[in-house]
Amino acid sequence: MNVIDRFLSYVAFDTTSDEDSPSVPSTPNQKLLGAHIAEELKALGLKDAQMDETGYVYAFLPATPGREKDPAIGFIAHMDTSPAVSGADIRPRRVVYEGGELALNGSVSLSPAVFPFLEKYIGQELIVTDGTTLLGADDKAGVSEIVTAMEFLLAHPEIPHGPLAVGFTPDEEIGRGADCFDVAKFACSFAYTVDGGALGELEYENFNAASAKIAVHGINIHPGSAKDKMKNAALILTELVTMLPPAQTPAHTEGYEGFFHVCDLKSDESEGVLKLIIRDHDREKFEAKKELLRRIVAFLNDKYGAGTVEADIKDSYYNMKEKILPVMHVIERAQKAMEQAGVTPVTVPIRGGTDGARLSFMGLPCPNLSTGGENFHGIHEFVSVPAMEKMVEVIVNIARA
Repeated sequence: MNVIDRFLSYVAFDTTSDEDSPSVPSTPNQKLLGAHIAEELKALGLKDAQMDETGYVYAFLPATPGREKDPAIGFIAHMDTSPAVSGADIRPRRVVYEGGELALNGSVSLSPAVFPFLEKYIGQELIVTDGTTLLGADDKAGVSEIVTAMEFLLAHPEIPHGPLAVGFTPDEEIGRGADCFDVAKFACSFAYTVDGGALGELEYENFNAASAKIAVHGINIHPGSAKDKMKNAALILTELVTMLPPAQTPAHTEGYEGFFHVCDLKSDESEGVLKLIIRDHDREKFEAKKELLRRIVAFLNDKYGAGTVEADIKDSYYNMKEKILPVMHVIERAQKAMEQAGVTPVTVPIRGGTDGARLSFMGLPCPNLSTGGENFHGIHEFVSVPAMEKMVEVIVNIARA
C-alpha cells in the first residue's frame, strides 16, 4: 500500500484524546487504530508486532546479514489527534493547489493572505479537510510514513540496514504519550519521532513546559448588600490574567520566545477555575515564569485572604537539547538522509513538544523529523502528497546509512 492510501485509511479512525479522562489510553477508539496497525505490521512481516494493554504498538525489523552489530534505531509517531478540534468523520480531499484561495467548503478556505507559506505549495497535490474537522496529519502522516518505509525495506531485502524498531503511542496530544512507553522493550540506541511540520524540518530543541490549574474561591453575597463582603471569583480570575505579561502570549511570540497561554477559564461569583500552560526554551526563563505565577497567586491571597487562590503547577516536559548535544551524530545522520533524498534540512526549534522530548530524558535520545503537514490542530490543516512520499525515502535513508 502506498503512503497516501495508508494515511487515508488511518484518518478514518477517530482517535481524539481527552485530557479529562483518567484512563490509558484516554479514549477507547485509540485502541481500535492501534490494533489495526499492529495487525498490519504483523501481516507485513515485522517481528513481535503487538499492541499492549495500554494501547502502545511495537514492532521490530531485524538487521540484514552483516549489519547485526549496528546500533538499533527506532521510529516513533503518535496515533491520537488533538482535542482542540473534532477528529471524527474526517472527510479528506485530494487537490492540486493552483494558487490563490482554496475553498474547503462554502465558508472556509485556505488563503495565502492568512497563510503566506501556501505559495511554496503551488503545483503540489495536497490533502485538505472539508473545513469542519482537523485532518489528522498530526500525526497519522508520521505513522503512515514509518509503516510505508518498513514495508519498502521488507520488499527490498537487498537494502542493508541495522536493527530497527517502530513504536506508535496514544495520548501525545495531551502530554501523556511517553507515560507508558517501554524503553527497555524498544531496545534502541536512539530514535526519531516523525511528528514535525513542513518537509525538511529537523528539530532537537523544544520548549520546557508546565501546566497550571488555578482555583479561586469567592464569596457570593446578594449584590444589594455586598459592600465589603463579596469576593467575586470571576473578577479575581480576571485580575490574575491581567497581571500576566501581555506581550508573553502565543499571539505575540515566535522562535525561542516563551509564553503564558490561557487555555480555559470558567467562573461565577463563587468559584472559578483557570487552566493555562507555561512554555520557554530557556530553563532559567521557564523557572522564572513559574515563579512569577506563584508571586501573583501570593499577592492575590494577601489582598483577598489566605486560601482564596490555589495554584497547582506541574512540569510536563523539558528541552531535549541537553540530551541530544552529546549524540549529535544522530542529527547528522538525519541531515545526510534528507540531502540524499533531495530535501534541504532546516534545523528549527519546536514551539511545542513531542514524545521525543520526554523519551530523551528517559534514556532514548529522540529528535523530531518533519511529516510534510501544516496548520496542525485546526480545520485548515493539510499535508503535501510529495512531502509524505519524500519522508518515506528519508526514513529508508536513515535506516540504511
